[in-house]
Amino acid sequence: MPTIIHIDIPADDPARAKRFYSALFDWTFQAPPGFPDFYLFTTSDMEGRPGVGGGLGKRGKSGQRIMHYIGVKSIDKYLKDVERLGGKVVLQKMPVPTFGYLAQCQDTEGNLFGLFEGDPTAR
Repeated sequence: MPTIIHIDIPADDPARAKRFYSALFDWTFQAPPGFPDFYLFTTSDMEGRPGVGGGLGKRGKSGQRIMHYIGVKSIDKYLKDVERLGGKVVLQKMPVPTFGYLAQCQDTEGNLFGLFEGDPTAR
């Protein structure tokens, strides 16, 4: 079943935001090679079990907000379903090199959400 697998946090100052979330929630951050001003982070639930992971990076455009991504087996299938069900595709499928593909959508109520399809061969 598709579930939330990733949270993306845009920041004007990624280092400052990293310090904030690390101190506030004890999240652990790691900079992946080849992605400047970007950090992956891990979370855990109230019992210490691994939780949803995420990314924190430089804000791409004014007004960019936190985005959650739902893991799916085929973004192409889900993009068709989003539109069929009355939603909108606001960012078409695009590669995230070595991680997979993402797209962003809007539901029928105007809420934004992302889709993510894992694929280490994505270029």
